[in-house]
Amino acid sequence: MARSVDWGDTDAAGHYHHSSVIRWVEAAENALHVELGLLDLFGTVPRVRYEVDYLDRLWFRDEVVTELWVESVGRTSLVYGFEVAGPRGPAARGRMVCVNVAARVGPASGEGSPAAPWPEEVRQRLAEAQTSGE
Repeated sequence: MARSVDWGDTDAAGHYHHSSVIRWVEAAENALHVELGLLDLFGTVPRVRYEVDYLDRLWFRDEVVTELWVESVGRTSLVYGFEVAGPRGPAARGRMVCVNVAARVGPASGEGSPAAPWPEEVRQRLAEAQTSGE
């Protein structure tokens, strides 16, 4: 997914802020869900782990490409790998772990939903999208 670094993506030092990466990754995740026909996953796969190695600075108006891939699909969880590349090459690389939940959680419930197994059709589509990202 290609885009340019917006002014709002930068911090006081003039380069991209760490929080920009998760927004770019989630946009790429949405594009993957659209491609796989899995729009119902929105709101039912909260993140439980997110890790990033920041490799290079990105500046306002730099062109960036975010790649996201399925690393693995478990019984109730999913691991995405991702890379954000700028004009000089990789700028951020990491992983994001998501868990399927049984139902959406509302603020009035006071508690979260337990992890639930992936429906077979969803698991199959995610597994078919699985790559090494290389």
